[in-house]
Amino acid sequence: MATITRGAGSVNAPAAAAGGARESTLTAVTRYVLAGLRLALGWVFLWAFLDKLFGLGHETTTKAAWLNGGSPTDGFLSHGAQGAFTGFYHSIAGAWWADWLFMIGLLGIGVALIAGIGLRVAAAAGGLLLVMMWSVVLPPANNVFMDDHLIYAGLLAVLALTAAGDTLGLGRWWARIPFVRRNPWLK
Repeated sequence: MATITRGAGSVNAPAAAAGGARESTLTAVTRYVLAGLRLALGWVFLWAFLDKLFGLGHETTTKAAWLNGGSPTDGFLSHGAQGAFTGFYHSIAGAWWADWLFMIGLLGIGVALIAGIGLRVAAAAGGLLLVMMWSVVLPPANNVFMDDHLIYAGLLAVLALTAAGDTLGLGRWWARIPFVRRNPWLK
């Protein structure tokens, strides 16, 4: 019986074949779970953008929509900020540049995640945005330290590190674009 060396020990060929099939099934399942999480998190960002842009009535009323002259950053940063960075967030609440950066960030991160492209840039930008959102209210309402913003930031890192855009996304196509190949940070 043939022997295959794996790690510190060796296993026989039939056992290795069985392990390989199980491993590839786990790999496929993992890829699809990560793709599903990528799509779900992309929808979280894209929905926030759409709701603030149009005032779809979930968190933003039609009257407060950005298209109707509302500010996507004013309400929460003016009235919800508390803790160590309150003064900073009050100072940028409603600023035109903060509104634009916030909305461009939500849209770009959401589209990148849903399309499965630019996950490294989306993870960096999204991680920064989420950590800033976490720091608006310190300590978080439901925990001394941890909340969903930090969990999402960690998930963004996992998605970027595992090429989660290749499954149910355009990641492989994106990675083959010559400009992206020359600038791998855009993957």
